[in-house]
Amino acid sequence: MTIFRTSPLLLLVLLGGCATLEDFLDGMRTDSAAQRVPLAERPIKEPIPPNHFTLASPAQSVVGVPQIVFARHEDTLSDLARTYGLGFDELKAANPGVDPWMPGAGTPVLLPTQFVLPDVPREGIVLNIASKRLFYFPPVPEGEPQVVKTYPIGIGRVGWETPLGATKVVSKATDPHWYVPLSVRREHAEMGNPLPAVVPPGPDNPLGAHVLKLDMPGYLIHGTNQPYGVGMRVSHGCVRLYPENIEFLYELVEVGESVQIINEPFLIGQLDGEIFFESHQPLEDDPVNPADRLDNLFARHEEAAVIRFRQSDKDHMRALASVATGVPARVSQHDADEVLARVVRVRNTVEEDPEAPTLSEVREMIDEAVREGEAM
Repeated sequence: MTIFRTSPLLLLVLLGGCATLEDFLDGMRTDSAAQRVPLAERPIKEPIPPNHFTLASPAQSVVGVPQIVFARHEDTLSDLARTYGLGFDELKAANPGVDPWMPGAGTPVLLPTQFVLPDVPREGIVLNIASKRLFYFPPVPEGEPQVVKTYPIGIGRVGWETPLGATKVVSKATDPHWYVPLSVRREHAEMGNPLPAVVPPGPDNPLGAHVLKLDMPGYLIHGTNQPYGVGMRVSHGCVRLYPENIEFLYELVEVGESVQIINEPFLIGQLDGEIFFESHQPLEDDPVNPADRLDNLFARHEEAAVIRFRQSDKDHMRALASVATGVPARVSQHDADEVLARVVRVRNTVEEDPEAPTLSEVREMIDEAVREGEAM
């Protein structure tokens, strides 16, 4: 399991020059000496619901728990991602060194199913393009606890960026026609794959079966006929969800619902009095320097919470930001094994779909999406 533990610890040592040795050792003493049950010996539990979480209090800003599953011979990260409510990129980032196409029978795969909520008003739809994840805060009756629903999303690739800002849902449609923008038709024609001006509903429609139109001309939240691209930068700017996720969200979201689109690769949250830090690789075309993002994040939380992070805590978060696994870690425990110490081993629930594309077809679809993005 060194793929999950070596890099954070090494980076912490390398980047922690501003911290005192005592600060570093204090963090390491917190938990690293504790005896832990090996992953293979932990009891197998049922997976947590992947999309729905109830907040115990308004102060809670971390939901879910990290899980681990042992792959079978035929499993791919794409299969595991969809089964456990994750996107391809976020599962790949959480498992550096694991072959996404052939993890291998018996390989433990870390499921990043714990999330720090975005630090924005908890209402309507929030899209964090840095984490490639949607959060929906539905209205709840007064006196009842707040809930959040979260789903992986596909976003605009380089050159077709998903725009940031505040907007709203202005209309909804089932079995939509896709009126192909001229720019998209021109691009496909240049690639030797011409598109018609209008694509009717059906299996060839990339919008899938449900669409939420935003008050941003040309931008939609929709399903897809290529679910293996969910969780990646593959679209022309729109936001894609798995078919089963958009179907559920479509029934909940009303016309007029607020939508916030943000770009926050680094997130700080609280759960049961503990501070957690979640980091994602900043988008390659992000105009903001990652170091400036971190400094602003530290300052904002210190001011809002009237707390002061120790220098060693900041160094630890900078180290985690450099690794960018997307898995929230407890800030107080400067321990490379911290996440693995608390992961829950769960049952492998991947089911074989006889109509699913073959492994080579899935790999080619994803590789093609990546090539298109890199070419822009």
